[in-house]
Amino acid sequence: MKKNKLCQILLITIFIFNKVTPTLATNNQTVSYFYASFWSLIPSAAAITLALITKEVFSSLFIGIFIGALLQCNFNLIATLDVIIKNGFIAAITNYSGIFLFLILLGTIVCLINSSSGSEAFGRWAQKNIRTRISAMLITFILGVLIFIDDYFNCLTVGSVMLPITDRNKVSRAKLSYLIDATAAPICMIAPVSSWAAAVSATAENLNTGISGIQLFIKTIAYNFYSLLTFVFVIGLCVMDFDYGPMKIQEKEAQKNIDTFIEEKAKKNSKGCVLDLILPVVALIFFCIIGIIYVGGFWGNNNGDFISAFSNTDAFVALPWGALITLILTIIYMLSRRLISFKEAMACLPQGFTSMVSPIIILTLAVSLNTMTNSLGADVFVHNIMTNVSSSLYNFLPSVIFVAACLLAFASGTSWGTFGILIPIVTTIFTPGSTLLIIGISACLAGAVCGDHCSPISDTTIMASAGAQCDHVTHVSTQLPYVITVAIISFITFVIAGFVQNAVICLSIGTLLTLGVLFAIKKFTNK
Repeated sequence: MKKNKLCQILLITIFIFNKVTPTLATNNQTVSYFYASFWSLIPSAAAITLALITKEVFSSLFIGIFIGALLQCNFNLIATLDVIIKNGFIAAITNYSGIFLFLILLGTIVCLINSSSGSEAFGRWAQKNIRTRISAMLITFILGVLIFIDDYFNCLTVGSVMLPITDRNKVSRAKLSYLIDATAAPICMIAPVSSWAAAVSATAENLNTGISGIQLFIKTIAYNFYSLLTFVFVIGLCVMDFDYGPMKIQEKEAQKNIDTFIEEKAKKNSKGCVLDLILPVVALIFFCIIGIIYVGGFWGNNNGDFISAFSNTDAFVALPWGALITLILTIIYMLSRRLISFKEAMACLPQGFTSMVSPIIILTLAVSLNTMTNSLGADVFVHNIMTNVSSSLYNFLPSVIFVAACLLAFASGTSWGTFGILIPIVTTIFTPGSTLLIIGISACLAGAVCGDHCSPISDTTIMASAGAQCDHVTHVSTQLPYVITVAIISFITFVIAGFVQNAVICLSIGTLLTLGVLFAIKKFTNK
């Protein structure tokens, strides 16, 4: 009897929610009461808060998705379920299928390298040549800067190459994931030849800026204070060899424990050499670049125009294109070297997929949450705020734009979506061709990178965790104080830039502030 009553109550509740909620339909789509309001940011805020509190990312993201779908459907439970499945999960899997394929292929390549003892051989070489924690961290940073083509590619490649070396030198997985994350998006945002440069150029191409999209991007590089000062911060932190906040705890734990990963693997196959790791990585970089310009029409519509090919490419197609060729060649190379058997090579396929299941699930949930946030009109809400403050804080606008971009990227987990929303707004505020317009666009790009860098639902943050094989919530919580430190310094620098409008002077001040803050924090933590 009790079960029957509970079922009746549940059915009545669902009926009431479905009947009471009015449908303000336009093209068969319900208009949410919460559209373009403060409530549009609540789903992401809830997911981020829960992830930091519970240390569990899957349920936190799902709750954020559920809240967003409820608000979008005006608490219509049946419609909510429909939106979660169709607009959320299915759309995310469909739109990001290329990246999922790239992750699986890359996981398989890493598995092949490990099976052939290529990474262990590199670890043995590193043991002789990289003998200190500082050199291990600096080489990780340098490698991250060199791989500037794409952030996904950067995260997973640097992680797979440097993991044995940082383990050997007792650098924590949390520190490795921070070093990866601190170079992936920032270097892509200041590299003229990257998927990010292409995205920014395409966004700004037809806007009233007075110059072309790629010219605008190049001019913004000198004023992208967050990206540039992050490099200064990372180098200073590595050279001074100290940490603060939750990262300090992780580093102390890492220095107590010796990882036996290299010794255990080395016994299995002594045929591996350093070249067995370097060749697949170089091949992956080469064929991904070829894939990017091929998909962009380098040998087709663009008639050999390298910049246009990068601007028109689709990284979701190009990266799997390059990874598949690399995988086939890697298998052939390792079979010819008799490092592994054909059966062992085929066994790496499911192992590579298994190693990437967790990042794929997190990425699917994060993209679904971003869809819910956009459907609630978060971009319109931010646009209204920016328009209202533009007249009263004109010279302070770069710093205001930086903060707005940080918050939007942090809440949505996407830097591309953030500058896609804000760049058209910024171009309407400033005079076309003016220095303040360049600074404003730079502040938009810098804020987008900053928010993306520290957001738990950012795809780049997820990839950095996967590349370093670090727990995702641990990575987010340990790097947050570092990101906030550089963000505050960048904010001050953008305030100065709004009045000085000179890149050399502002960047010099920002660099001195960064180094000064590092010295002050080290002195304080030593006490």
